[in-house]
Amino acid sequence: MSGQVTMVKGHSRRGGGWALSGLAWIVGILFVLPVLWMLLTSFHSEENAAKNPPDLTAPLTLDGFRSFFAIGPWPSIANSLTSSILSTVLVILLAFPAAYALSIRPVRKWTDVMFFFLSTKMLPVVAGLLPIYLFAQSIKFLDNIWLLVILYTSMNLPIAVWMLRSFLSEVPVEILEAASVDGASLSRTLRSVVAPVVTPGIASVALICFIFSWNELLFARVLTGTRAQTAPVFLTGFVTSQGLFLAKVCAASIVVSLPVLIAGFAAQDKLVQGLSLGAVK
Repeated sequence: MSGQVTMVKGHSRRGGGWALSGLAWIVGILFVLPVLWMLLTSFHSEENAAKNPPDLTAPLTLDGFRSFFAIGPWPSIANSLTSSILSTVLVILLAFPAAYALSIRPVRKWTDVMFFFLSTKMLPVVAGLLPIYLFAQSIKFLDNIWLLVILYTSMNLPIAVWMLRSFLSEVPVEILEAASVDGASLSRTLRSVVAPVVTPGIASVALICFIFSWNELLFARVLTGTRAQTAPVFLTGFVTSQGLFLAKVCAASIVVSLPVLIAGFAAQDKLVQGLSLGAVK
């Protein structure tokens, strides 16, 4: 009797596992379908891309990509790369010692400190847009790529400190004590002892900050003009009074998304490992 009950439980668990797997596949396909549709549309002509209902058997062409590259998107893409990479590097350099102090070194009322960091993310971005614009205008810093670097650093720093603290709290205290006994300084301990242990966590935080900076539109749209224009702002230029050229917009979106997709695929192992590092105490 007990054997039959065990078999029934085993079958129910397997059935539940198959159901969850099927649900996960369905959700994943729903997320991927718009991207695949955008990719297919980018290889269609404008005439075929505008058809309703769409023609899946329409001939493929590279006209959309040719039109996009003919406009000259490289300065905007370079600005996005510069602002995203520099701000991410600054965030890691600032967040790493702060998270170390909050996780390993004794800090009184560290929960209040962490709440203060997160509270800065609760303010709507648009609420601070006008003061920042007026301040940047007064110091003649508009349309400057360094303004975006500073803003992206300040925007991503709170979430980076919060995430890195959870990763650093997993570092064994014994290796820190051994480094202290060996006479290692604080900077040497952070660089040679702590950093290698939490490399997956650092990589995941850096990737998330890079994605946030790359996708940011509001500040870049208002605070930049032509010299510091980023790739998302460049994409908004395709919405004109003449209409929406769907194939060219899809081609542009694919090209602009490639740096983030490449970074995600390259660091996916570190990302999964890092996100799971701080999940379980």
